[in-house]
Amino acid sequence: MPKPDSLQGSLDLLVLKILSRRPGLHGYAIMTAIKDWSGDVLRAEEGSLYPALHRMEEAGWIRAHWITKDNGRRARMYELTPAGRKQLDAEESRWAALTSAVNRVLRTV
Repeated sequence: MPKPDSLQGSLDLLVLKILSRRPGLHGYAIMTAIKDWSGDVLRAEEGSLYPALHRMEEAGWIRAHWITKDNGRRARMYELTPAGRKQLDAEESRWAALTSAVNRVLRTV
């Protein structure tokens, strides 16, 4: 069983996919979606997620804006850009090729 925080190499894919399905999420909601949608197997820690969000924003894959919630707290909301949708397609193709190759090795060995 992989360590729950072992998302190296797949975090971008997961974040982009989540934002393609549910635009306008803040960081904590993205962390929760990863945990919930993976059946409690995967976890994105703050120390990994927020630098990844910043990097993806700089790359133009996502955009962010601040809102003030009803309780007065501010939250940074993220959404996919057209470049992010293109990157998501590339990430999904890469992931499919990777998992296919791993499965071939597992069946061969």
